[in-house]
Amino acid sequence: MSDQAAKARAFKALHVSGNPLILFNAWDAGTAKAVAASGAKALATGSWSVAAAHGFADGEYMPFDLALANLERIVAATDLPVTIDLESGYGATPDDVGATVAGAVEAGAIGCNLEDGSREAGPLRDVADQVARLKGARNAAERLGIPAFLNARTDVFLIAPAAEHEGLVAQALARGRAYADAGADGFFVPGLVNETLIARVVEQSPLPVNIMMTPSAPPARRLADLGVARISHGPGPYRTMMKALEDAARAALL
Repeated sequence: MSDQAAKARAFKALHVSGNPLILFNAWDAGTAKAVAASGAKALATGSWSVAAAHGFADGEYMPFDLALANLERIVAATDLPVTIDLESGYGATPDDVGATVAGAVEAGAIGCNLEDGSREAGPLRDVADQVARLKGARNAAERLGIPAFLNARTDVFLIAPAAEHEGLVAQALARGRAYADAGADGFFVPGLVNETLIARVVEQSPLPVNIMMTPSAPPARRLADLGVARISHGPGPYRTMMKALEDAARAALL
């Protein structure tokens, strides 16, 4: 087994309900080294942070070639498994998504996030469309012989007010089941912060559940108690770092 394939399998094994993998998202080689030095078990990029660090807005406005070059530098900077946020897959068709995932895997990634919203398709893609895109991603990774971890993200909760979340659980879970059947390995539900609803999703999801850490989300220990298997910090680390830098620069001015 190749080293990359071994890392991919090890990364998947880190997703344990009740003992979540915590990903403090990095955005370049320097931050990847810093997070690795903390004792992290794996590294993940966040598209918002990577785009902002390079002067772009989130939403695939950053050219894929530039995102790929950034990924290559991160992979070269650490021995840890690295998963990349590929947003909606940088492509209109399932074959395009497959090519995107193949490029990331060839650059050293052992997994990726793929979301079901996009600028072109609207807030949420049709389930069948997203299933086809995930199948394209899975087929591409398999052709390369890497059991890449496909983290299927749904934006069902992210685009709706919190007051509506309870009524959206069934819709989200239906997407999760379809994504699992398409070959996904994880189910990412950013925006969901209600403990009761998180527990319900965890209990009924066929895939390990990934929660995004935000100021309104339960703390990590509570998420572990609820059975969450992965916690992502998303753009939080970038925002914290940039605020500290701004404050330091302001204090340095005469």
